[in-house]
Amino acid sequence: MALKAKHIVEEINGIRCTIIEKSVSKERAGFLKDLLELNKLEVVVAEEKQTVEDAPKLYTIGVTDLVFNPVIAVYEMSLKTKDGKSVSPAYWEQLTDIPVDQYWLSDEETEPGKSAWFYKKEE
Repeated sequence: MALKAKHIVEEINGIRCTIIEKSVSKERAGFLKDLLELNKLEVVVAEEKQTVEDAPKLYTIGVTDLVFNPVIAVYEMSLKTKDGKSVSPAYWEQLTDIPVDQYWLSDEETEPGKSAWFYKKEE
């Protein structure tokens, strides 16, 4: 689930794609697909072949834009949510559902009035 710096290009269903993530759950694939399509990328999702009979279904997700790099897009803050806010690394990894512009802040610093960088107190 973590962002990986290596840029991988492979074929998914006969289409050359930049691999976003491999071996993800259906829910994770759905989250990424919705987010990437919202950002005007063409997404390809394929179910991986199961090696064990009772194993959960896993998916590979990619985009047809061969120069797209998810690490760069997330840390450049160029991906947007439905609300138009920038996607932070924590939002990408589904650790929080609140996108924070300053991804380097701790959870405590994102509370109102706790940081000079974020959420200044309204008076």
